[in-house]
Amino acid sequence: MARPAPFALPPVPRPARGQEATTETLSMTDSASTGAAQTRRYEDILVVVIDHPPVNALSAAVRRDLSNAIAEAQTDTRVRAILLMGAGKNFIAGADIREFGKPPQQPLLPDLCNQIEASAKPVIAALHGAALGGGLEIAMAAHYRVALAGAKLGLPEVNLGLLPGAGGTQRAPRLMGAQAALDLMLTGKHLSADAALAAGLVDALASEEDPLDAGLAYTRQLLALNAGPRRTRDAADALSDRQAQLAAVDAAAERIATTARGLFSPARIVQAVRAAIEQPFDEGLRTERALFLQCLDSPQRAALVHAFFAERETAKIPELKEARARRLERVGIVGGGTMGAGIAVAVLDAGLPVVMVEQDDAALARGRARVEQVYDLLVKKGRISSDERAARLARFTGATNYDALGEADLIIEAVFEDMAVKQAVFAQLDRVAKPGAVLATNTSYLDVNQIAEATRGPADVLGLHFFSPANIMKLLEVVVGRHTAPDTVATGFELARRLRKTPVRAGVCDGFIGNRILAVHRQAADMMMEDGASPYDIDAAVRAFGYPMGPYQMADLAGGDIGWATRKRRAATRDPALRYVQIPDRLCERGWFGQKTGRGFYLYPDGARQGTPDPDVLAIIDDERRRAGVAPRPFTQDDILSRYLAAMVNEAANVLHQGIALRPSDIDVVFLSGYGFPRYRGGPMHYADSVDLPRILADIRGFAAEDPAFWKPSPLLVALAESGRSFGSLNAA
Repeated sequence: MARPAPFALPPVPRPARGQEATTETLSMTDSASTGAAQTRRYEDILVVVIDHPPVNALSAAVRRDLSNAIAEAQTDTRVRAILLMGAGKNFIAGADIREFGKPPQQPLLPDLCNQIEASAKPVIAALHGAALGGGLEIAMAAHYRVALAGAKLGLPEVNLGLLPGAGGTQRAPRLMGAQAALDLMLTGKHLSADAALAAGLVDALASEEDPLDAGLAYTRQLLALNAGPRRTRDAADALSDRQAQLAAVDAAAERIATTARGLFSPARIVQAVRAAIEQPFDEGLRTERALFLQCLDSPQRAALVHAFFAERETAKIPELKEARARRLERVGIVGGGTMGAGIAVAVLDAGLPVVMVEQDDAALARGRARVEQVYDLLVKKGRISSDERAARLARFTGATNYDALGEADLIIEAVFEDMAVKQAVFAQLDRVAKPGAVLATNTSYLDVNQIAEATRGPADVLGLHFFSPANIMKLLEVVVGRHTAPDTVATGFELARRLRKTPVRAGVCDGFIGNRILAVHRQAADMMMEDGASPYDIDAAVRAFGYPMGPYQMADLAGGDIGWATRKRRAATRDPALRYVQIPDRLCERGWFGQKTGRGFYLYPDGARQGTPDPDVLAIIDDERRRAGVAPRPFTQDDILSRYLAAMVNEAANVLHQGIALRPSDIDVVFLSGYGFPRYRGGPMHYADSVDLPRILADIRGFAAEDPAFWKPSPLLVALAESGRSFGSLNAA
């Protein structure tokens, strides 16, 4: 039958208990109130409720109970239509990722979708909350779909190194056309209910707020029209212009060749959509399944799933077992520079009021201008409305006196990276902060314990290391000092939750987790540069590994003066046995700090964001090699990567061994979220496991022959490699 025109559905009152509704006890459950798919009949409509908290993931139990419910309905003469909906806040948020890698259990999701589509009675899906991944595949297998306001529809399997493997690559193009389906699958983004209606993914929008009311009303309307099953496999309109559809597939294939950056699954998604156009439906399903299994078996899938769970594990810290967060309703920020302004935007976006303190009116005006500039750009891009900009800025106030921070529940210091300056700030905060206020430093390297000594209450002090730009970057290192109280730590994690950031607990050392490890593998890069590899060769090798940019591009972006200041601060305590490469200092002495000065390791003419190699830098490197008595030698890409990654993994093992990080997966999250480590490799610790720890240890021992002071194997790496264990074995512990 023809697709019904969209319409607003009138509210339908729920039947009174004991009237229209009759509970059906199917063989899959003992009663309607138990099981992963519960059933209840409203006159001639069988309602099947997927109930698998917290997000109704498609576990084996859900699939089994749903399959049984569909089968029972086929022979129940009282049932004319089947309505699918989710309990709680979501329809179905996707597959149960915990089952990946385990022996498959029947029924498989593709078979369940085919069973739903083959139903002799119309199946209607009422979508609310998340209808994602396998959940949307279930909905597309249904014959009709009605969406509530606020529903989010998507096929984000690409984010886990997969493709929609239950008919999604075949049904989505038949509903939306190849272009829209590819956009949905290759980006992993969600569609709103309105956008899904416009795309043809759903048939109607509901005015009700309750999925049962919406689903019953829509189903009754369909029954009044004598609407029978309408199978998506038979939909032809969206693919009728075969030439245009194939052109969209070709364009997507060309696009991902340059943008997928080493990812495995995007090309398979394109192949599967091509099959939807070129092959009969059942053959297309077989093609999709073969491509899905290729993705499932790929190392990228394992790495991306590891990353998914690692991010959810970071909040499992000892302090949250014994303490709750303190009150968190007002936030103060000291410093209105780039970092302070970014933190202010992140806090304002979370709905919290902010008071910013600066040293004088001019500095405060600059800080406010930086905050306004962020919101002006968001308005210009259409991300927020002018009214929303005004509402957020209405929560922002400024002052030039520390007394204005007296009512703040949490105060974040974001001033210059200098111990004396920070201690002076914390002495002032100790004077004005109310009892119980949390005092946080945004230091990137400095000793949080030493900063806390400037106060009378070090239990209230912790580090909150934001990453720039603070309103965008998801990572937040929560640094726990020697005396930091558990409820102070809990408050830091609560702030991260409200700011929608990924918090990682870190202990105190120079650079904490990320910057400490970064300094070591950057030192390995500098040594290779002095030994014969150009900075451009090193950057190219690191990009080929999957990073968005190499270490010298990153240095130019961050500003060479930042690292220079750190090196000068560390000079007095530097181990004289360690080799010190002076090439970066020579550039900084000339004022070449990177993009902000127009040149660093690269040239940035006329404010360009993309640098070009600089012959003068290569000449300086040659001069430094001669000064250091180094005879340059060639480095292959593999040579570069083996040293760069071995240094990273070795120092990460030291960080873990010393208790600075709680578990290997936390280190992975730091590098995935804050340093551009390619997500499809899972993070440095997961990557090290994948290439074999004995091999990495052998590399380090080989490099030690030329520089034993730098290449000292971590005791933890040695212990794991020689006992046949992995970093992953420590995550559960």
